[in-house]
Amino acid sequence: MPKLAITSQERSALRAAAHPLRPVVLIGDRGLTESVLKEIDLNLKAHQLMKVRIAGDDREARVAMMETICETLSCADVHHLGKTLIIYRPDPDAHVSILAPHKEAPTRAVRKPAEPYTPKKLAATGQTRTRRDEKTRKAQAREARGTAPETGFESRPRTRIGAKGAAAPRIPRRSGSTLSLRAGLRRRKD
Repeated sequence: MPKLAITSQERSALRAAAHPLRPVVLIGDRGLTESVLKEIDLNLKAHQLMKVRIAGDDREARVAMMETICETLSCADVHHLGKTLIIYRPDPDAHVSILAPHKEAPTRAVRKPAEPYTPKKLAATGQTRTRRDEKTRKAQAREARGTAPETGFESRPRTRIGAKGAAAPRIPRRSGSTLSLRAGLRRRKD
């Protein structure tokens, strides 16, 4: 059977999908036997994407095993990282493919960047928000709070702590603690 070819984008997506997987088949000292190939084929039918772990230090032997597996079972070699092989074979009978992009629900509302956010409850009733409505609503809220409309900040007197003539805030502090010693306001005991 011929080896399955995949594109680099598919290879990247499959590597990302295989990241959390654990090796399912372990190839031991006996090497690639018929029973091991049968087990890999069975797991490819079940999972489409799997990891295989090879016990052995010879890199050329691992590459040869990878080529043999892919030629024999008609699958694609996704990645070879150390002693771990990632292989993939699509299942034509499967309802969902690993490579199929996740489609969003057709009922999901897509908002343009210029449109303000509309909560679900308003959208369910058919109401929408516009920029003009948002501005008037914010202006009314500012007036109700008593803020200055030109700056958007509350109109209150500002005092700087530690400035001459300005009263320091009266926060009860324990005497003798490091918290009571603030820069510029230390008291000298004479």
